[in-house]
Amino acid sequence: MHAMDMPDLLDEALATFDTLFAEATAAGEPDPTAMTMATATPDGRPSARVVLLKARDRRGFVFYTHMDGRKGRELQANLHAALLFHWPRVRNGVQVRIEGAVEVVSDAEADAYFASRPRGSQLGAWASKQSQILPDRDTFEQRLADAEREFAGRDVPRPPRWSGFRVKPEAIEFWYGADFRLHERQQYEVDAAGQWSKRMLYP
Repeated sequence: MHAMDMPDLLDEALATFDTLFAEATAAGEPDPTAMTMATATPDGRPSARVVLLKARDRRGFVFYTHMDGRKGRELQANLHAALLFHWPRVRNGVQVRIEGAVEVVSDAEADAYFASRPRGSQLGAWASKQSQILPDRDTFEQRLADAEREFAGRDVPRPPRWSGFRVKPEAIEFWYGADFRLHERQQYEVDAAGQWSKRMLYP
């Protein structure tokens, strides 16, 4: 088969993701956009948390956060991440695993998304010193009240250290659950030359 006849495997993988995402929505998953994101420090110490997918295209998978929170600091120091979607209500249970390098989204993208957030979430982004020690809840409530006063009667701008990260996929795995742990696994992976390949993996 000539190269021009080969299917675009990245598009195939993304179309599969979109199909499964639609099935997760239809199946009533509590939040299909929820994804576990794992990061690591430069010396290899991992950490994981759940974030929400806010955009997806051929460039990658986007979420937003404070740049100075723990995940933001780790991503800036080690520009790689792993994502995991788990949709137990889809088929016999589906996982989608994505690994890749990360990049900060453009200011225009971050501004547009921030402007779409509820005002309370916008104010919270100003009030929170994400991941820093909070002496008591009253301190945070006071910072939130301060933000409300500062931006009263006008639009809330995006904080300068609040933005998005895009995980650019280098490997995408679809894990389909089956009885007796006889799962089906399909993996897509890109090489250094930018060519995608597809293979099955043992369960």
